[in-house]
Amino acid sequence: MARILQNVRREIKNGEYKAMQNARFPRRQAGFTLIEIAIVLVIIGLLLGGILKGQELITSARVKNIVAQIDGTKAAFFGFQDRYRALPGDFNAATTQIAGATQNGDGNGVINATESIAVWDHLSHAGFINGTYVYNATESAATTPNNPYGARIQLINDDTYADAGTPTTRLNLKTGPQIPAAILAEIDRKIDDGNALRGNMRFSAYDAGGTAPTAANCYNTTTGEWSGGSGETNCGAAILF
Repeated sequence: MARILQNVRREIKNGEYKAMQNARFPRRQAGFTLIEIAIVLVIIGLLLGGILKGQELITSARVKNIVAQIDGTKAAFFGFQDRYRALPGDFNAATTQIAGATQNGDGNGVINATESIAVWDHLSHAGFINGTYVYNATESAATTPNNPYGARIQLINDDTYADAGTPTTRLNLKTGPQIPAAILAEIDRKIDDGNALRGNMRFSAYDAGGTAPTAANCYNTTTGEWSGGSGETNCGAAILF
């Protein structure tokens, strides 16, 4: 009996000691410290900043590519006109004066729908633009250059462009569709007046054989302001000569 009482006393003492130890040194609860949370937030911020910066660089590159294509085509057009005293596509002696050219125009000083395809045949074989394009009544990547978004561009005399009043037939370069409204807004601010209804850069519904851009989705049809914040990705423009 005495031994049993001693064991009981010993167990009680051990229990009291452990309780005191736990009270003095409580176990650490699982979880994140403020420093750890702060580090995670900093990393997330850096990642988001990198993504946004990357998107900004991509947008800037696409704007530059389209502007370069516009400027290059205009330079090629005027260079061709100066050399041959004729318009590319409309030149009625192209097959005899330009090595490799496969189609003549009618020489009336206007680039019509058929001649708008021959434009690239004339310019490429005359060495004014990169690549080689060969005329065919059906447009394709073999006949016509594409914009950076994969849609065909067009150089033509027509009135398929936006205007505050009634558009008249003018020589113009279509950028082609499938370009985001935000990109066109940036380009317009860069090279013109930033308005889709005025100046030398206008909205155009040219479809390039695909889905035609919708005016109301691409710009404010009353004020002419491009809908840069709309997220619309199928827009196009015309650069008036």
